[in-house]
Amino acid sequence: MTRPTPRLNYPWETQMTSMKHTARQSSTRTLADMIRAMDTQRATTITYLDSNGDETVRTIEIHDISTTAAGRLIIRAMCRKRGEMRTFHPERIVSYTVHRSTFVLEVPAEEPSPARAAQTEAEVIAFELDRDYPDTSSIRLAA
Repeated sequence: MTRPTPRLNYPWETQMTSMKHTARQSSTRTLADMIRAMDTQRATTITYLDSNGDETVRTIEIHDISTTAAGRLIIRAMCRKRGEMRTFHPERIVSYTVHRSTFVLEVPAEEPSPARAAQTEAEVIAFELDRDYPDTSSIRLAA
């Protein structure tokens, strides 16, 4: 009697179907998966700790990942539960799954489009300098 050959799980299948727990991997890996979901326009289900510390499960469509002026990462995504653009903080994501399904929600017209990504090293440096050292020409020093 021969045993059936087990079906091999390809890396992209495992990634698309199983919940990844952020505590079990680096924040870089989590962020890379979020960026990949955004680039391929794949819906992502997250278990998220809200501002009250309560866990909620949301399916989101990531449209922008950026850094605030204070240096915090934020994810701007359409929330399928709320039907509107929301801000999520990566450090509050407990687990996530990237799905095979693509985006279905329309981004509201009043929502600003994501900023253009820096294409060169010089643009990244200029962005960081502008953020850290804003225009100081209007500041007057006391005599």
